Amino acid sequence: MRIFVTGSTGWIGSATVDELLRSGYEVSGLARSDAAAAALEAKGAQVVRGDLDQPDALREAARAADGVVHLANKHDWADEEGNNRTERAAVMALLAGLEGSGKPVVVANGLSGIVKGRAVLESDSSPAVGPGSDRGGSENLALEASSRLIRSIAVRFAPSVHGCGDWGFVNWLTAAARRNGVSGYIDDGAAAWSAVHVTDAARLIRLALEEAPGGTRVHAVAEESVLTRQIAEEVGMALGLPVVRVAAADAARHFGVVGHFFGQTMTGSSAATRELLGWQPTGPTLLDDIRSGAYTQELPTS
Repeated sequence: MRIFVTGSTGWIGSATVDELLRSGYEVSGLARSDAAAAALEAKGAQVVRGDLDQPDALREAARAADGVVHLANKHDWADEEGNNRTERAAVMALLAGLEGSGKPVVVANGLSGIVKGRAVLESDSSPAVGPGSDRGGSENLALEASSRLIRSIAVRFAPSVHGCGDWGFVNWLTAAARRNGVSGYIDDGAAAWSAVHVTDAARLIRLALEEAPGGTRVHAVAEESVLTRQIAEEVGMALGLPVVRVAAADAARHFGVVGHFFGQTMTGSSAATRELLGWQPTGPTLLDDIRSGAYTQELPTS
């Protein structure tokens, strides 16, 4: 079987391509640069040149594949409206390529903004509906496509998909700590994040492709709740920096963009996912990854 992966050279996408190749799949990956194409070819994957702004290329790549994993996102924090518009158009193109085939498509989403005051469950529907909503309402758009003979699955990722080489949120926190000379947490540090190791997330994606029924939501969550103060403390210890409280009013200045997320509780349960797919995370915890030095290397934050 050939699986088409968008975001195939990104953090989660790279691990997913590796997982699929190890499991005997053929993989074609979307590449917008020569460097990305070379990285895919070096792994033994095929290359589809293009990006999320080329719906015709996405539709044809989906049509030629036996399944799709959509992980790419522009993440342009200065143009949220444009991100949402592009995401919706990309998912619509992928679904058009799969319509009537019964083939699977896995579409990425996060836990933020789905419910407040408790951990998000797989049974909780996303409130993002329509073109102007978060990610262009792509989760609901994909799940509704199950009525069009597409086996569509939404995978919701913990805010920290961690591991050595992660250039996401925890990397941004360590960059802020270096820049400020202190590792900070916001207010009392009682906000909490879920977390999952990147290899466990990649394995879940493969299992969802293979086994999840259409219309299913699955959660890439290994640890349901890690306090943000604990994260800051471990970052400080790893970098040899003091740990300080940062007032919420100063979070944007201190942390940059990630400050908006670091002050939020973003947690989810994966109990239903584990029961459905037999998925059991085996990777290290987030705090163990920080302790082991996974975030001591300086990486880009964009």
